[in-house]
Amino acid sequence: MVLLMKPMMNKSLGVIVAVDGNVSQVGMYSMSNDSEILWRGEILAGPKVGALLTVLQNDVKIIAKVINEKIVDQQNSVKSVEFDNRYHKNSINRIVSLKTQGVIEDNKFKVTSSFVPMIGNEVTITSKEDINLIYGIKNNAPYIPIGKTIFENKRLNIPINELFGSHIGVFGNTGSGKSNTLHKLYLNLFNSRYRNGILKKSQFFVFDFNGEYRGNNIFGLGEENRKIIDLNTSNPNSQERVLIDRQTFLDSDILIMLFDAKSGTQAPFLLRALKSYKSTENGVQLARIEVGLLKTLLSDFKHTTPNIEEEWIEVFEKYLSSYIATSECKTFVEERLNDFSKLQKIQSSGYISSTNTEYFKSGNKSSYFYKGESFLPLANKFFAYLTDVVANCFEQCSEFTRLKTFLAFQKIYVTAWNNKMSEYLGPLFNRILNVLDSLEKTIKIGNDPEYTDFYLPVNIISFAQCDLTVKRIIPMLVAKMLYNQQKNNVITNGYVERTTHLIIDEAHNILGTVHNKSDYWQNKRLSSFEEIIKEGRKFGFFLTIASQRPADISPTITSQLHNFFVHRLVNDKDLAMLENAMPTLDKASFNMISSLGQGEAVLTGKAFPISIFTKIDQAEKNYRPKSDDVVLTDIWSEK
Repeated sequence: MVLLMKPMMNKSLGVIVAVDGNVSQVGMYSMSNDSEILWRGEILAGPKVGALLTVLQNDVKIIAKVINEKIVDQQNSVKSVEFDNRYHKNSINRIVSLKTQGVIEDNKFKVTSSFVPMIGNEVTITSKEDINLIYGIKNNAPYIPIGKTIFENKRLNIPINELFGSHIGVFGNTGSGKSNTLHKLYLNLFNSRYRNGILKKSQFFVFDFNGEYRGNNIFGLGEENRKIIDLNTSNPNSQERVLIDRQTFLDSDILIMLFDAKSGTQAPFLLRALKSYKSTENGVQLARIEVGLLKTLLSDFKHTTPNIEEEWIEVFEKYLSSYIATSECKTFVEERLNDFSKLQKIQSSGYISSTNTEYFKSGNKSSYFYKGESFLPLANKFFAYLTDVVANCFEQCSEFTRLKTFLAFQKIYVTAWNNKMSEYLGPLFNRILNVLDSLEKTIKIGNDPEYTDFYLPVNIISFAQCDLTVKRIIPMLVAKMLYNQQKNNVITNGYVERTTHLIIDEAHNILGTVHNKSDYWQNKRLSSFEEIIKEGRKFGFFLTIASQRPADISPTITSQLHNFFVHRLVNDKDLAMLENAMPTLDKASFNMISSLGQGEAVLTGKAFPISIFTKIDQAEKNYRPKSDDVVLTDIWSEK
């Protein structure tokens, strides 16, 4: 005889007594408020705020989250023993409010509004099998572990594609576990079974403003796959540099912003100068332009600013003469240039007429320069020689020196026939020199072949020892370069074959809200990052930002984030920003953010079917960022 046993049903807790949209009220069968319930040999979360309950409706299970609970006295309307002696425990009912999250149908969980609770529907505890369906990965999709759910104490896996193929926000106060979460996400990703493909087909760049990610074992990667660039503007001997391609560095809009060029005179001057500079392909072309300028100044000395040729000589000696190959060559060039300068002074004074001057003697050396107002062959030969020397100097010097020299010569060209321009361009050049000198300590200008060899799969750029100028400029230059390269590759190939992931810790340092519309720097910086976060996903460029002050980040950027890991936040402005930026987070879950413990976070967004409260796993001490709290007694203890 075979006994057919009826499957055990979930434990019944109550019945729906009211429905208002997606919020329902449950009249509980018992006043029991156990936080955990033993059912069918398993410990399940009780009907407390944040827990999941199941509403049975025919063959469909409606999954709902407890958002609040209260008691209702059925007899004592005065709610006072003193005035109404009917007040006792048997007259009290427990009422629990639920918010619908989705349904389980055909053994699958899906978010839908097709089913809503109805009065009379029975409410039961959610079984472990159903919890697995809710928090599980669809169709055996790739995943990484991240921690345990707080209410169900269940190991939580999160989907790789839905998460890392999106823009991610990690927020939390200092000490809440934000840095550990950021690091754990990518540590587990690199330790997944896709490790080799990830390191071959993708590049990751970390902007580290506090120097937390400089450890030897960070992200669990060795030096063959991870590069740490520790920028240092206070140490003149530091050799650490980031590589920026020439096209990005010479972007006119960026340089106008960096040099704070005013729109009236300074910006137009820079635009014309940079257009001319970028049109030159090598040092020979630059040398022809600058030596040609010198010949023009010498030929038209009657109409130019007095002693303007001396400024040309000063620029040459300041920036280029140190690159002349031999001391004999350097001495010869400097003597001939000084001869020109002396001759110009004599001609300008009227002692010797330019119409009959055939030679000019300097000491025991005879140098033939003019006949009438034309240069004699010996002078032209010298100019040809000088062109070769200047061309070689341009080829030898750095891009920074080359740009400073070219702009200085352009200033001479502009002011030679209009000395009033010096008043407007003088302050600009002080800023140009300061900015370029600061950037030269941290930037190397390169091309595509150099880029391929320079950066590794994972690149950590530390700004902990940088001045404010570098912290503001370098992240934008690197981000713009990476985005343009990724975008151009996709447009050229027609599809995404590689991806780029930019991770910004303490993102409020560079993504702050623009408070002054006239602040060109802030507007330009934010517009660059806003373009990345709006358009980057379709080009395979993904952004992860972490901050302890989300309210300070541009709302345009936070509104474009797809997935959130939110740790404890208590500031009202931060909470208000997140409330507007996270439409998938219900009110009850939102209210719990300020009471989260260390390492606890609420996960919400497109990668998660419902909001999930999770205790994030902590990486081993040797593998996690240097963000642990300082233990004062360890420092003060005598050893």
